[in-house]
Amino acid sequence: MSNGRFPAVVDDVTVRLIAAVVLVFAVTALVGQQWWLYAVLGVDFVLRAALGPRVSPIAYFVSTLIRPYVAASPRPTPGAPKRFAAGIGAVLTITATALWVISLVTGWAGVLVAVAAIGVLMVIFPALEAVAGVCVGCQAFAGLMRLGVIPEEVCLECSDITRRQRLRSVS
Repeated sequence: MSNGRFPAVVDDVTVRLIAAVVLVFAVTALVGQQWWLYAVLGVDFVLRAALGPRVSPIAYFVSTLIRPYVAASPRPTPGAPKRFAAGIGAVLTITATALWVISLVTGWAGVLVAVAAIGVLMVIFPALEAVAGVCVGCQAFAGLMRLGVIPEEVCLECSDITRRQRLRSVS
Protein backbone atom coordinates (compact mmCIF):
# COMPACT_ATOMS: atom_id res chain seq x y z
CA MET A 1 0.00 0.00 0.00
CA SER A 2 1.37 3.40 -0.97
CA ASN A 3 0.32 6.80 0.30
CA GLY A 4 0.62 8.09 -3.26
CA ARG A 5 4.03 9.63 -2.57
CA PHE A 6 6.08 7.03 -0.74
CA PRO A 7 6.45 3.79 -2.69
CA ALA A 8 4.99 0.61 -1.23
CA VAL A 9 8.19 -1.22 -2.13
CA VAL A 10 11.73 0.19 -2.28
CA ASP A 11 15.11 -1.20 -3.27
CA ASP A 12 17.02 -2.25 -0.16
CA VAL A 13 20.36 -1.74 -1.93
CA THR A 14 19.47 1.90 -2.62
CA VAL A 15 18.25 2.35 0.95
CA ARG A 16 21.55 1.06 2.31
CA LEU A 17 23.48 3.39 0.01
CA ILE A 18 21.36 6.31 1.23
CA ALA A 19 22.17 5.26 4.79
CA ALA A 20 25.88 5.31 3.89
CA VAL A 21 25.59 8.91 2.68
CA VAL A 22 23.64 9.85 5.83
CA LEU A 23 26.40 8.16 7.83
CA VAL A 24 29.04 10.37 6.17
CA PHE A 25 27.01 13.49 7.07
CA ALA A 26 26.47 12.25 10.62
CA VAL A 27 30.12 11.38 11.25
CA THR A 28 31.20 14.73 9.82
CA ALA A 29 28.70 16.56 12.04
CA LEU A 30 29.71 14.66 15.16
CA VAL A 31 33.48 14.55 14.74
CA GLY A 32 33.76 18.07 13.34
CA GLN A 33 31.10 19.49 15.64
CA GLN A 34 29.40 20.83 12.54
CA TRP A 35 25.97 20.80 14.14
CA TRP A 36 24.39 22.74 11.27
CA LEU A 37 24.62 19.55 9.20
CA TYR A 38 21.75 18.18 11.30
CA ALA A 39 19.54 20.90 9.77
CA VAL A 40 20.53 19.64 6.30
CA LEU A 41 19.80 16.04 7.30
CA GLY A 42 16.57 17.13 9.00
CA VAL A 43 15.25 18.74 5.82
CA ASP A 44 16.15 15.64 3.81
CA PHE A 45 14.52 13.27 6.31
CA VAL A 46 11.35 15.38 6.44
CA LEU A 47 11.12 15.47 2.65
CA ARG A 48 11.71 11.73 2.42
CA ALA A 49 9.22 10.84 5.16
CA ALA A 50 6.51 13.27 4.03
CA LEU A 51 6.84 13.19 0.25
CA GLY A 52 8.92 10.13 -0.55
CA PRO A 53 12.43 9.47 -1.82
CA ARG A 54 11.85 11.19 -5.16
CA VAL A 55 12.07 14.63 -3.50
CA SER A 56 14.93 13.81 -1.14
CA PRO A 57 18.19 15.36 -2.35
CA ILE A 58 20.21 12.53 -0.77
CA ALA A 59 17.99 9.80 -2.26
CA TYR A 60 18.11 11.54 -5.65
CA PHE A 61 21.92 11.80 -5.47
CA VAL A 62 22.23 8.12 -4.57
CA SER A 63 19.67 6.94 -7.15
CA THR A 64 21.20 8.86 -10.03
CA LEU A 65 24.91 9.01 -9.28
CA ILE A 66 25.76 5.99 -7.11
CA ARG A 67 23.20 3.19 -7.54
CA PRO A 68 23.70 2.81 -11.32
CA TYR A 69 27.32 1.83 -10.63
CA VAL A 70 26.51 -0.77 -7.96
CA ALA A 71 26.20 -4.17 -9.57
CA ALA A 72 23.93 -5.69 -6.90
CA SER A 73 20.51 -6.72 -8.14
CA PRO A 74 17.57 -4.79 -6.70
CA ARG A 75 16.21 -6.27 -3.47
CA PRO A 76 12.61 -5.23 -2.96
CA THR A 77 11.65 -4.38 0.61
CA PRO A 78 8.48 -2.82 2.06
CA GLY A 79 8.51 0.98 1.92
CA ALA A 80 6.37 1.77 4.97
CA PRO A 81 8.99 0.76 7.56
CA LYS A 82 11.63 2.77 5.68
CA ARG A 83 9.29 5.77 5.74
CA PHE A 84 8.85 5.29 9.49
CA ALA A 85 12.64 5.13 9.88
CA ALA A 86 12.99 8.37 7.91
CA GLY A 87 10.46 9.90 10.32
CA ILE A 88 12.64 8.86 13.24
CA GLY A 89 15.65 10.41 11.50
CA ALA A 90 13.63 13.60 11.01
CA VAL A 91 12.69 13.79 14.69
CA LEU A 92 16.27 13.17 15.83
CA THR A 93 17.92 15.64 13.46
CA ILE A 94 15.31 18.36 13.97
CA THR A 95 15.70 17.96 17.73
CA ALA A 96 19.49 18.19 17.42
CA THR A 97 19.12 21.29 15.24
CA ALA A 98 16.72 22.95 17.69
CA LEU A 99 19.05 22.24 20.61
CA TRP A 100 22.01 23.60 18.67
CA VAL A 101 20.08 26.81 17.88
CA ILE A 102 19.14 27.10 21.57
CA SER A 103 22.82 26.86 22.46
CA LEU A 104 23.63 29.60 19.95
CA VAL A 105 20.88 31.90 21.22
CA THR A 106 21.40 31.33 24.93
CA GLY A 107 25.13 30.73 24.93
CA TRP A 108 24.51 27.62 27.04
CA ALA A 109 27.07 25.16 25.73
CA GLY A 110 25.80 22.42 28.06
CA VAL A 111 22.93 21.67 25.69
CA LEU A 112 25.51 20.56 23.12
CA VAL A 113 25.95 17.38 25.18
CA ALA A 114 22.42 16.42 24.14
CA VAL A 115 23.21 17.34 20.53
CA ALA A 116 26.27 15.09 20.64
CA ALA A 117 24.22 12.25 22.19
CA ILE A 118 21.75 12.51 19.33
CA GLY A 119 24.76 12.64 17.02
CA VAL A 120 25.94 9.29 18.34
CA LEU A 121 22.53 7.78 17.50
CA MET A 122 22.73 9.40 14.08
CA VAL A 123 26.00 7.54 13.51
CA ILE A 124 24.88 4.20 14.96
CA PHE A 125 21.51 3.94 13.18
CA PRO A 126 22.70 4.58 9.60
CA ALA A 127 25.87 2.53 10.21
CA LEU A 128 23.74 -0.47 11.17
CA GLU A 129 21.62 0.01 8.03
CA ALA A 130 24.50 0.66 5.63
CA VAL A 131 26.89 -2.00 6.91
CA ALA A 132 24.67 -4.75 8.32
CA GLY A 133 21.27 -4.09 6.73
CA VAL A 134 19.71 -3.63 10.17
CA CYS A 135 17.09 -0.89 10.15
CA VAL A 136 16.37 0.18 13.73
CA GLY A 137 13.32 2.18 12.65
CA CYS A 138 12.02 -0.84 10.75
CA GLN A 139 12.45 -3.01 13.85
CA ALA A 140 10.46 -0.46 15.86
CA PHE A 141 7.81 -0.41 13.11
CA ALA A 142 7.55 -4.21 13.21
CA GLY A 143 7.23 -4.15 17.01
CA LEU A 144 4.46 -1.56 16.80
CA MET A 145 2.68 -3.72 14.21
CA ARG A 146 2.90 -6.77 16.50
CA LEU A 147 1.43 -4.70 19.33
CA GLY A 148 -1.39 -3.54 17.06
CA VAL A 149 -0.37 0.12 17.30
CA ILE A 150 0.25 0.18 13.56
CA PRO A 151 -2.55 -1.65 11.73
CA GLU A 152 -1.66 -4.31 9.15
CA GLU A 153 -3.35 -2.22 6.43
CA VAL A 154 -0.53 0.34 6.71
CA CYS A 155 1.89 -2.17 5.29
CA LEU A 156 0.36 -5.25 3.72
CA GLU A 157 3.79 -6.40 2.56
CA CYS A 158 4.98 -6.20 6.18
CA SER A 159 2.02 -8.12 7.54
CA ASP A 160 2.65 -10.85 4.97
CA ILE A 161 6.29 -11.01 6.07
CA THR A 162 5.21 -11.08 9.72
CA ARG A 163 2.76 -13.90 9.02
CA ARG A 164 5.46 -15.87 7.18
CA GLN A 165 7.85 -15.44 10.09
CA ARG A 166 5.18 -16.59 12.58
CA LEU A 167 4.39 -19.63 10.45
CA ARG A 168 8.10 -20.55 10.28
CA SER A 169 8.49 -20.29 14.03
CA VAL A 170 5.44 -22.53 14.60
CA SER A 171 6.62 -25.25 12.24
